[in-house]
Amino acid sequence: MTTPRLPGYEVAPWELRWRWLDLDALRRTESTFALSNGHIGLRGSFEEGEPRGLPGTYLNGFHERRPLPYAEAGYGYPEDGQTVVNVTDGKIIRLLVEDEPLDMRYGSAPHHERVLDFRSGTLRRDTEWVSPTGRHVRITSERLVSFTQRAIAAIHYEVEPLDGRVPLVVQSELIANEPIEREVDDPRVTAVLEGALVPDFGVGEGRRAVLGHHTRRSGLRMAAAMDHELNAPGQVWTENRTEGDLARLTAAAEVSPGQKLSLTKYVAYGWSSQRSPQALRSQVEAALAGARQSGWRGLLDEQRAFLDDFWEASDVEIDGDAELQQAVRFALFHVLQAGARGETRAIPAKGLTGPGYDGHAFWDTESFVLPLLTYTVPEAARNALQWRHSTLDKARNRAAQLGQAGAAFPWRSINGDECSGYWPAGTAAFHINADVADATARYLAATGDEEFEATAGLELLVETARLWASVGHHDAHGRFRIDGVTGPDEYTAVVDNNVYTNLMAQRNLHEAATHCEKHPELAGALGVDEEETARWRDAADRVVVPYDDALDVHAQSEGFTNHAHWDFANTPRENYPLLLHYPYFDLYRKQVIKQADLVLAMFMRGDAFSPEEKARNVAYYEPLTVRDSSLSSSVQAVLCAEVGHLELAYDYFAEAALADLHDIYGNVRQGLHIAALAGAWIAAVAGFGGMRDHGGELSFAPRLPPALSRISFRMCFAESRICVTIHHDEAIYALTHGEPVQTSHHGHRITLTHGGEITMPIPPPPENPLPHQPAGRAPTRRRLRPTPGG
Repeated sequence: MTTPRLPGYEVAPWELRWRWLDLDALRRTESTFALSNGHIGLRGSFEEGEPRGLPGTYLNGFHERRPLPYAEAGYGYPEDGQTVVNVTDGKIIRLLVEDEPLDMRYGSAPHHERVLDFRSGTLRRDTEWVSPTGRHVRITSERLVSFTQRAIAAIHYEVEPLDGRVPLVVQSELIANEPIEREVDDPRVTAVLEGALVPDFGVGEGRRAVLGHHTRRSGLRMAAAMDHELNAPGQVWTENRTEGDLARLTAAAEVSPGQKLSLTKYVAYGWSSQRSPQALRSQVEAALAGARQSGWRGLLDEQRAFLDDFWEASDVEIDGDAELQQAVRFALFHVLQAGARGETRAIPAKGLTGPGYDGHAFWDTESFVLPLLTYTVPEAARNALQWRHSTLDKARNRAAQLGQAGAAFPWRSINGDECSGYWPAGTAAFHINADVADATARYLAATGDEEFEATAGLELLVETARLWASVGHHDAHGRFRIDGVTGPDEYTAVVDNNVYTNLMAQRNLHEAATHCEKHPELAGALGVDEEETARWRDAADRVVVPYDDALDVHAQSEGFTNHAHWDFANTPRENYPLLLHYPYFDLYRKQVIKQADLVLAMFMRGDAFSPEEKARNVAYYEPLTVRDSSLSSSVQAVLCAEVGHLELAYDYFAEAALADLHDIYGNVRQGLHIAALAGAWIAAVAGFGGMRDHGGELSFAPRLPPALSRISFRMCFAESRICVTIHHDEAIYALTHGEPVQTSHHGHRITLTHGGEITMPIPPPPENPLPHQPAGRAPTRRRLRPTPGG
């Protein structure tokens, strides 16, 4: 049973359903209904091709380069940008009903619904359409992007007449360089993406066709192939044509009520920077053969089995808020789609759901997405870290260009080259290197993956540690300073001793030293000796952590608490986000915070703060944080929950989880906010579950907000699976698979073993005065919607 909510999505625990035809919402729903496996991404546009909002088909890592001109060039500025390419569209299945093209802008649709199913991993559609001439048909379709067959997408499409015998024609297409309206201010981006694909070949035979293309500047080649199964009553006429950027299979038949024309379309994609067009053609044709061998039913069964295992290891159950239950599963499903089969490719900020941010990956992959994947799909986290390691030579070259040792990873990139043309919020944000190291150390602690440590992990830790030893310096008092950098708060750039950066660098240095001492032979092969590890530890132990003794709080960076306060009371609500309405010169000199920075440090490095310091810091920084970034609310939820502001944490949790379903930031049309979706899991598991992993040790300190009656979540640790169930007065811990796990509950050590549950009482939360937010920037108070069936 579902609870309707008008207008928009219906609330249901395991699906996202839109039951109305709303052409104005197409761009938003094309993002939310997108399907991906981390390698292929299909936006949720209609099979018929039109009407459409912003259609897109993406291959992870497939991009075009463009120059980055500067008004005033500077040494070390990146020369080229990179933009994700909308590749050959294989979703198109056009339908003509008695020579009338099915177009939802014409005629009428007595019934129309689309359903994204989180358990089957498919997008289903059911439409009744009455043509302008009065012919009535029903169209049903289901599509998937396979988690198990990485190169494959498939669509099952059926048409049934409802008012008499009718001639039907379907046209299944591969189309490259389809024209798209670009919502970008930079004409260089539009220019480089117009006709981005140059044809290499096009062949068609029987019901199969293959198109090959390459990019002009980046030198990447791709191929897309399609094959079909066709069923219809009586005689069916078919034609296969290939011309330029188009391959089309046409099928025509006359169909009566009670009968159906059924088409199953298999699509395969592949790309490479090295393989020849002939090799790519062979690759996608082989992938098609494998898909045909499985068949449509086999692909569905494989998809369901994959997702059954995923949900068994990762599900989050919420009692008391049906919409949040749906939103958290929506979030988990889309983060899985973003990273499941990336395999030596980055996880972009938008996943493969849209062209936002040019398809670039940022630091939020390591700091928000990888914690979720490490504890639910560790192989996907490993793959993402393998991509970072594969770009290590580029990072070393970038560090050398900047006059530093070690490796400097890019602020934004597709292939590992720096693409940020604005250095105060790009190159200066060195913390990304500690974020990569932190994700590496977390993965190693959670999995014990010795093979990864030997081949990639240790080197990542070493080269990032070397960067910090180079970037920082000891001052006259022997303190280790890291000056002239930008922390997570992009409204406060190029500062000295940002607390988040310094504490994350401190962890980076200690982790590198510890792992090198544990593996001296591997460390020696990397040129690390005892003297170098001693220098790392000395720097880490002496790192500067700014503190304002007068205010009794940590300064976000040195001198931050001396800055003038932003005039929030006289800032119009329509002037947010501030960066679109005020000069950076003004923002950089004021106490105004774009997103959690010092608060993020208290989450990621909570072991460096006392409970009292956390409470005082939250009270100080809440009134300064405007949340002009989707990355903020989940972190604020975690710290508010820890210091006892459970209702405020609940509001922030909802903001993170519903960022895309409610289009809070007004840009879902460009793709989903994958890190914000991962933040919904962080808010639930680290916020209300109190999960921490400092020093590689797993611990919990759960508490529920008043509005919820239960949260239960599953996670992986050390090849074991555990389940934590939280009520208001107690928490229940269970081992569901694997070897015993040692952990703690509010500081009390417990060991989880098979055959029994451990129930622990939950102490009352700390009592601290409730903080306020900047004028007009408080999170929306959560008003509950009815529970299905209630």
